[in-house]
Amino acid sequence: MNKLKSAKEKAAGRRRELANIGLLLKGFILPVMILVLWELTGVLGIISETLLPRPSIIFFTFIDLLTTGNLAGHFQISLLRALGGFLLGGTLGLLAGLAVGFNKNVEDTLDPTLQMLRTIPTLAVIPLFILWFGFGELSKILLIAKGAFFPLYVNTFLGIRGVDSRLFSVAKVLEFNRWKQITLLILPAALPNILLGLRLSLGVAWLALVAAELMGSSQGVGYLIMDARQFSQTSVVFVGIIIFAVFGKLSDSFVRVFERKLLKWQDNFQG
Repeated sequence: MNKLKSAKEKAAGRRRELANIGLLLKGFILPVMILVLWELTGVLGIISETLLPRPSIIFFTFIDLLTTGNLAGHFQISLLRALGGFLLGGTLGLLAGLAVGFNKNVEDTLDPTLQMLRTIPTLAVIPLFILWFGFGELSKILLIAKGAFFPLYVNTFLGIRGVDSRLFSVAKVLEFNRWKQITLLILPAALPNILLGLRLSLGVAWLALVAAELMGSSQGVGYLIMDARQFSQTSVVFVGIIIFAVFGKLSDSFVRVFERKLLKWQDNFQG
């Protein structure tokens, strides 16, 4: 009996592995088709390689920058800037969202000002950040933090206020105290929104990184892109863009792994 159960579990495990591989391959179909068409348009001379270099040229440019240039150093600096700004802005956004979500008085005092600040474009405050904090790392990290703050703040606030009020009637029947209401009711119900805010905050941190590296930077992937643009090195520009795209996707996928583990209890429509 145990052997039969073990064999069924192994078969189910293999089916899950095959399903995951199938999903992964399905996700590669469209990018591969785009790359093939892109390469063909370059080979046939339909599009100028100065405007749109072929994927093969971009790949060899990447290898060249990796082996002879300082691509790893530029990426490391950009990564540290993005992580520093995200941790600062995301932490403050989470704390502010919790404070505003749990307390109506704090909402009335804090939320109108934060909503006004949220609508100010990141590029618009670059001159102020330069005047206040100079061209150093502090101004860049604070600019990224400004971008990372609001997605997590808004989604945490909305997640807490979106908890179904009928659940509190159940909590009264179960005689939950205030602490149990927060930890066993409000936060688990708000968790999908909080994790969505985390994903959006990471994405905005990568976007703000490019704006931050325009502020007189001499290192980083954003600087590499701007420097290549001045010399019409389009393939180098594409290398920088692809690096942002790949690591932005990896950071998003990292959070989605936690989403699947933390939100197993959800029974949502799967499409």
